[in-house]
Amino acid sequence: MPVSARLPSWAWVSGLTAGAIVAVAVLAVQADRGSHPTATSATRPSASASKGADPGPEKSAPTAAPAAVPADSGTGRRIVYSLSQKRVWLVDASDASRSTFAVWPGTVSPDPGTYTVSLRRDATTGSDGVKIEHIVYFGAKSGVNFAFSNALDGSSPPPASETRTGGIRMRVADGSALWTFGSTGTKVRVVE
Repeated sequence: MPVSARLPSWAWVSGLTAGAIVAVAVLAVQADRGSHPTATSATRPSASASKGADPGPEKSAPTAAPAAVPADSGTGRRIVYSLSQKRVWLVDASDASRSTFAVWPGTVSPDPGTYTVSLRRDATTGSDGVKIEHIVYFGAKSGVNFAFSNALDGSSPPPASETRTGGIRMRVADGSALWTFGSTGTKVRVVE
């Protein structure tokens, strides 16, 4: 006697429905994974990035290996921020890069040197009026505070204006990674 003859008709319908839900969930997860940049993305934001528009990966540029941690960035567990490359590395205690990603700097840059994460805030409004989260403060210069953060809506900051800002923005996933890595007291090394 076939299995279908032994089960009530509602059991077959329930089984088919459950199977369809599982298939849709798997497809949704696969689609979601393909639509977000990773923390190790080697792409850089374009110079024409504007408020509310995350430039995402550049379609014409070939995918390159992630940039190596700058040689002059110290040793040990640290956050490395390169001013010229507009890039951050999260480096573990064995001097291996756990992740690297492009960032959008503010209009005022910290001087090269070693800093320490001094304060963390879950969320606030940035000096540009954008809601931000994962704010990791590490220094100040001439009344401008320097902090890593990401916009809640994933947007990049607008092109440089006359406002003096020290926020260093990144994509949402990268902001989460830096927030997890950059506890109070973590060393931040700023290099050219």
